[in-house]
Amino acid sequence: MIRRYGNPPKPGQRHHLRPGAYALLVRDGRLLLTHQSEPDPEYQLPGGGIDAGESGLRALHREVFEETGWTIGNARHLGAYRRFAFMPEYGRWAEKLCHVWIARPVRRLSDPTEPHHSAHWASPPAAMDLLADPGARAFLARFRALV
Repeated sequence: MIRRYGNPPKPGQRHHLRPGAYALLVRDGRLLLTHQSEPDPEYQLPGGGIDAGESGLRALHREVFEETGWTIGNARHLGAYRRFAFMPEYGRWAEKLCHVWIARPVRRLSDPTEPHHSAHWASPPAAMDLLADPGARAFLARFRALV
């Protein structure tokens, strides 16, 4: 069974399934995070939705670049978790199926191209304090030995 985070749907409340790809990006003992300043400021694992017809790994590469400006290599799938959340940019509730990889940031090509995002390096303990998503924190805690 896939672990679930967040409040379950209320009776009659519809949640749209939204698969996503996210990464623990490790380099020199630090993690590369993204900070999204709008609509609600928060630190996140870089990643996002898997588009129709796109593989999870392809989505991971695309999302990491959009949110950090970095390319990645050596991606390994670690597992998945579910998260129920409101997606203000789409105006709807979603059941996010979050696939998590561990990967190495290889090269910074540009600033993030995704609006309201910025890239930040953090130590693993600092990342545990910064990450807003309890599922992301749980994966970091579980796989901290790999960091």
